Order: sequence, then C-alpha cells, then structure tokens
Amino acid sequence: MRRTALGLGLAALTMAASAAPLDTYRDRYRVLVLSAPDAADAQLTDQRAALGPVREGIAERDLVVLEAVGSGAEARTLRAALGLPDDSFRAVLVGKDGGAKLTAAAPIPPQRLFSTVDAMPMRRAEMRGRP
Repeated sequence: MRRTALGLGLAALTMAASAAPLDTYRDRYRVLVLSAPDAADAQLTDQRAALGPVREGIAERDLVVLEAVGSGAEARTLRAALGLPDDSFRAVLVGKDGGAKLTAAAPIPPQRLFSTVDAMPMRRAEMRGRP
C-alpha cells in the first residue's frame, strides 16, 4: 500500500482478490472510495481537485482515499465489495465500522464529506478526546 507524502492518504490498492479489500482499514480509518471507468473520467478529476486543498481536514478525520479506476483486478474487487458499477463514477464514504455512510454518483464536496464524518458518533468522541 502506498500513500502520498503530503498526507492525503491516496492509496494504490494492492491486495489479493480473496481478501476483503477494506478489512485493512476497519476500526482504524474511514475510507473514501473513488470508482471510475478510467483515469481520464471528468468526475474523478473533479473529486481529486476538490480534495487536494483539504488534505489537513482529511488527515484530521482519519480518512484514507482509495481509487478503483479501470478494469484491473484490484479495482474490480473493490467495486464488487461495495456493489459499485464499473462504467460510471461513484464516491463512497465508508466508516471505521466498515459500513457505507454516503454514496454519490457525483463528486462529494469536501464540506459535505466533512460534515457527514463529523456527525458520526465515533468522530464526535474523537473530537472530544483530541486537543
């Protein structure tokens, strides 16, 4: 698994097809899964651009961004785990409990993403415990 040096948490998905693709993150991270038919998808590009300036907020919320792009085995495995189509863009926020909390067919604005995360009971407890 790779992560960007700037802390965005954008990761390359490298896991065995038989493993549940999000199990690595369960109970430790929230995951934003971006699924697109190819890397040139306009909505994928827009979502990446929206997330770029809010890297600090992403890290603060223990959020990792995974991409299921193209038709490779890893992308297919992740899409299958979340029931996502392979021919259109989807963004799915997965909580630390492994459940999908928000699914969108268009890029999710960072403020909506953050407000959804911040309303979660586990996140509220985290905010009370952090300085």
